[in-house]
Amino acid sequence: MPTTTPLEQAVRDQLDRYFEDLGESAPNDMLAMVNLCVERTVLLVAMERTEGNQTRAADMLGITRGTLRKKLQVHQLTA
Repeated sequence: MPTTTPLEQAVRDQLDRYFEDLGESAPNDMLAMVNLCVERTVLLVAMERTEGNQTRAADMLGITRGTLRKKLQVHQLTA
């Protein structure tokens, strides 16, 4: 039986709430929306936890510093 982590449960709870807010409207491009929201939040937390040190944040995320910089630009999180 698969177990649900607290993070997975939090995502599920938010998606349930999203569907409730949608009402009768059909969801559109939901995976892209969730990915963007989650990625932005993960980037923000990594940057906060490393006090803005991109090298350490990239290591924390398991991506290269170059990839981190591109993602920060996409999400308009650069100074």
